[in-house]
Amino acid sequence: MTMQSQRPSPRTGARRRFLPSLAMVAALGATVLATAPASATGTALTGSATATAATTTAMAGAVSTGEVSVAATDDVFVSEAEPTKNFGTEVWMSVCGSACGSSATGERVALLRFTVSGLPAGATIVTASLGVTSARTTDTTISVRPVTGAWTETGTTWNNRPAMGAIIGSHTGFAAGGTATLDVSSVVKGNGTYAFALTGTSATTTVLHSSRAGTAVAPTLTVGYTEGTAGPLPFTIPTTSQLRASGKKVFAHYFTPYPVSLDNKAPAEDYYTRNYLNPDGESGKHSAYGGLLRDRPLGRDPLTGDWALADFATEVRQAIAAGLDGFTVDILSLTGTHWTRIQKLIQAAESVDPGFKIVLMPDMNGLASADSAALADAVATLAASTSVYRLGDNRLVVAPFKAEGRTAAWWADWMTTMETRHGIKVALVPCFLDFNKYRDAFSSISYGFANWGGRSPAANSALTTNIDRAHGMGKIWMQPVSVQDERPNQGIYDEAANTENLRATWQGAIDGKADWVQLVTWNDYSENTQFAPSRNAGWTYLDISAYYLTCYKLGCPAVTKDVAYLTHRVHPVAAIPSYGETKLMKLRSGSTQARDTVEVLTMLTGAAKVTVDVGGTRQTYDAPAGVYAKTVPLKAGTASASVSRASTVVATATSPFTITTTPYVQDLHYRAASSGRP
Repeated sequence: MTMQSQRPSPRTGARRRFLPSLAMVAALGATVLATAPASATGTALTGSATATAATTTAMAGAVSTGEVSVAATDDVFVSEAEPTKNFGTEVWMSVCGSACGSSATGERVALLRFTVSGLPAGATIVTASLGVTSARTTDTTISVRPVTGAWTETGTTWNNRPAMGAIIGSHTGFAAGGTATLDVSSVVKGNGTYAFALTGTSATTTVLHSSRAGTAVAPTLTVGYTEGTAGPLPFTIPTTSQLRASGKKVFAHYFTPYPVSLDNKAPAEDYYTRNYLNPDGESGKHSAYGGLLRDRPLGRDPLTGDWALADFATEVRQAIAAGLDGFTVDILSLTGTHWTRIQKLIQAAESVDPGFKIVLMPDMNGLASADSAALADAVATLAASTSVYRLGDNRLVVAPFKAEGRTAAWWADWMTTMETRHGIKVALVPCFLDFNKYRDAFSSISYGFANWGGRSPAANSALTTNIDRAHGMGKIWMQPVSVQDERPNQGIYDEAANTENLRATWQGAIDGKADWVQLVTWNDYSENTQFAPSRNAGWTYLDISAYYLTCYKLGCPAVTKDVAYLTHRVHPVAAIPSYGETKLMKLRSGSTQARDTVEVLTMLTGAAKVTVDVGGTRQTYDAPAGVYAKTVPLKAGTASASVSRASTVVATATSPFTITTTPYVQDLHYRAASSGRP
């Protein structure tokens, strides 16, 4: 039995007992770093990029421009005068104001959808324009708006038309046979699926050719971009289509209690700030442990319209940008707020990119008493979406968390119910808290296996063992990859050793040839396991994972840009907080020994000197090309690192977080900063 299965599960009971209040919402490494002492240590983590350093350095300053143009995949118009009629076969589209045809109810709106692909990773979008060809000459004005609701070309009518956002561009004057363009640069940010609505105010109809009129006059979306080394990543990430062509899949576990925003307020005054990060928040219910959370999603200004759906779309785009194939979504309940969020997340995936898949993960803590038929009905409802993940043979992938919460016989009966009641065959991939204890019992009914896994290098020292066991049983394996784990409300934490645990778990997936990977988690801020862009880490953990994800899927890419990642805690492990906490976190049994270090992880095009300054103490060392990590002692003050070559500074990472020996609350969450995203 491996260390991973022997240690106490980091998730036992967490989903049931410590949910936030619902009332308020009615470099494929040759060596993995060993546990580092307090003195400075350094380890080269890969040699794969070294051989190409000479050629890629010459390319480092190159910047090129390009343009991608795509035709509409769907286009249709709807008419208020004929509210139940679909016009999905017409070769033209009408846009007209409410007074169209001398009628008070004559408005017509055109809907268009485009899927952009082929933009290089890290490309900067310069312009994005929607081009439409007119069938008539008019002096009318039409405006373009982003579409935030779901719709289909052959099923949409005025009565079921989707929701629309605010106007982002307009055009006046149309000539028959001429092409008019509308600026949509504010919305198009990269590869993905975009939907727009064309609206007008004039009583005169603007008539446009639809895609059914032929490719020469079809609506098009043209995206101009620049690429080079201005992007944040130290390598050129393959295109989405290249990454998805790999049979290996990478999902991130999505936890519905912590979306981008809980109340659509500015971050300085939103629910996260007022109640979760504040030790006295939620009427003091979290005061014993200094507040529920230590980190939060990146803040944003308030939005109009369906802001929750827009936030889910943002998270889908963030995940796609890092190369992820989809989310494993935690199903905590079959009604209420969390259920609604799951539906919106799936809707967002459909609208952004149907190729981004949602794996359904019933949480058998939250659903401990759920009726089998009710769970089947709920899963079948979600499975109607094309964004919900199915295998090539159309089996629905269901990956229950803590599957051992119900017996294998119960799951077998449930799968039979899914097939007889809903006509859905299930490919079961149970995610266990203890794989080795339950693997044999579940073998006959499972397509594959997963484990929730550990959160320290010590707990992740023999990851290939479980992968080999699963493969030996003829099953696929979904490998957990994690950053860290810190749980104030449970009084426990793991020692992640800066980014060592992150790199070790990726290494296990790569070395063991895992079939799938699950990033654990995308956004569980109560357990501080998040990969999602956050206040404490920015994009750092997601950016590092983009590199290892590429290694896992396609082989390690050449490093083409010098980038340094800086990680540290904001106080020593043993520091006592000044806030009157009565419940302090203790190191989990079996975890890596606690340490107080600042780590610099470099990805370099060639050998260079790295200077680290922590609390006024400066150290300089030589770092090789490729991926390399070094730690230095944590000290009070500020932390920064700079990389220089031939006396020229090529990268600088400065942490915005001050290190102190007298913290207000106990906070053992590793902060992170990147020179790629200053």
